[in-house]
Amino acid sequence: MANLMKNEIKATFLRLLEERPYSQITVKEIVKECGVNRNTFYYHYADLPALVAEVIDEEIGRFVREQNSFSSLEESMTEALSFFREHRRAAYHVYNSVNRDIFDRYLMKNCESVGAGYVNSLLTDVPLSDEDRQAIIHFNAYVCFGAVTRWLESDMTYDIHEDFRRIFQLMIEPAMKQQGLEPLK
Repeated sequence: MANLMKNEIKATFLRLLEERPYSQITVKEIVKECGVNRNTFYYHYADLPALVAEVIDEEIGRFVREQNSFSSLEESMTEALSFFREHRRAAYHVYNSVNRDIFDRYLMKNCESVGAGYVNSLLTDVPLSDEDRQAIIHFNAYVCFGAVTRWLESDMTYDIHEDFRRIFQLMIEPAMKQQGLEPLK
């Protein structure tokens, strides 16, 4: 029953977030829409930022758990963004809210997970120090984070998958070939 209530609170919050900015959503409105009392909300969440953090963290965790193969960084990043594409307005509203730091933190966590999965899949047999491996992972995460941030700032008006394809085609693949590595396709 408790999980049912939590899921209902999250679903209601996402639906409201698709309709209007985060700053216009209140706990009072969420509980009214769910048909529960305020204590039920506060039993599960300390406040709205805690709800935002859980929703984003769950989606990132779901992607990382379900990701079986990191055969292509661009495909992995595009798949990781599926939640943002499915909930465009909600993502945009959180990104442009006072809780952007929560969004940024979880977006970077997502970018690092994808980057680590890809780099570790690609470079399994390449002798690298831990520092070099981490530097490559961080570089890829920063590229992905920057691309997603630019996409969000443009109101998600262009195809981010195509943007990733071009970034990797122009930058990552030549660097890998220079090192004698073939990018995974």
